Amino acid sequence: MSDKIAVENINTPGRTTNVDKAKYIAMKDAMLATLPKTAPGMTAKEAKEAAKAHLPEDLFPGGATSGWWQKCVQLDLEAKGVVVREATKPLRFHQA
Repeated sequence: MSDKIAVENINTPGRTTNVDKAKYIAMKDAMLATLPKTAPGMTAKEAKEAAKAHLPEDLFPGGATSGWWQKCVQLDLEAKGVVVREATKPLRFHQA
């Protein structure tokens, strides 16, 4: 059984979900390596594509499931105040 980590969701405060720790950390590291530190940031699509290049192939073969994990980590990092969502259309994100 793999190790788990509790993640938050900015859209449902106070609720946590346990997810695979290795995949979470890999995506978090990839996102923080690619998301800009200032506005205007990146769209979710741009962030997903940029992060793919930094993901380990053994956890994300061919980028499989990277979209779900990108969203999971983005929502958790928003809830923790590490990532900021800009009020734009499309939505844009950057590091806090």
